[in-house]
Amino acid sequence: MTDVDMRIHPSPIPWKDLLLPWRVLAHFYENRQLAWQFMRREVLGRYRGSFLGLLWSFITPLLMLAIYTVVFGFVFQGSYITDGSETRMMFALALFCSLNFFNFFAEAVNRAPHLMLEHPNFITRVVFPLEIFAVAAISAACVHLLISMSLLLAATLATGQGIPLTALYLVPLLLPLMLLSLGITWLLSSAGLFVRDIQALTSPLTTVLMFVSAVFYPLSRVPESFRWLFTLNPVAQLIEQSRRVMIQGQTLDWPIWALLLAVSLVVFHLGYAFFMRTKHLFADRL
Repeated sequence: MTDVDMRIHPSPIPWKDLLLPWRVLAHFYENRQLAWQFMRREVLGRYRGSFLGLLWSFITPLLMLAIYTVVFGFVFQGSYITDGSETRMMFALALFCSLNFFNFFAEAVNRAPHLMLEHPNFITRVVFPLEIFAVAAISAACVHLLISMSLLLAATLATGQGIPLTALYLVPLLLPLMLLSLGITWLLSSAGLFVRDIQALTSPLTTVLMFVSAVFYPLSRVPESFRWLFTLNPVAQLIEQSRRVMIQGQTLDWPIWALLLAVSLVVFHLGYAFFMRTKHLFADRL
């Protein structure tokens, strides 16, 4: 057997090393420096060569906020509160909050099938923890999400509405969002190498997902005959909870949060296990 064969076709990692949480945490703790380096490269490299550089991280969400506010706030007269007490600015802030959460997940889904193709040399030439790329990508996306949420807080203060104390619940709400996105990223980044059609499907699917994830409307407006189906969507629940704590000033619905955390942990572990069990075949798929 040649050295190349040994490198490309190692034995799959045992399931016991993939499904035990402390082993997974220990693995990423050992590779934390690599994850940090690639996350930093992701953040700085996104706008490398542009005149405004990292300022685009602030400009882009502000432009999207303005566009969606005009279209859905004034043209289509959208609202999240049915009693008529919601102002156009309140709607704009709620919409911006919803889009921040959805765009984080959509970015992970759309990029995932291409993720391994962006690093072919690490797959074919060296022994490298390829699972780190997903961690770096999600961490970089989290940086941009935090920037957008900071703009949301600033806009809330600028309008004189004040920031509710319940906004602190955004912190625990980010945990299931990140775990869910990371699990999906591992799953699609691996599957995208074996089924290239996935790369073409993710963009239209995320567009459909946006309209069924309560981004532009509250779940309470969905007809009761279909509402149960919408409530099964974890992204819709995350978005609904983000508006609840940030805009409406209500506490986090802890039973729903616990369920979201459980679902995201399952997706996280399944995505990680699938990636680790299949990554020894990646070199043959490039």
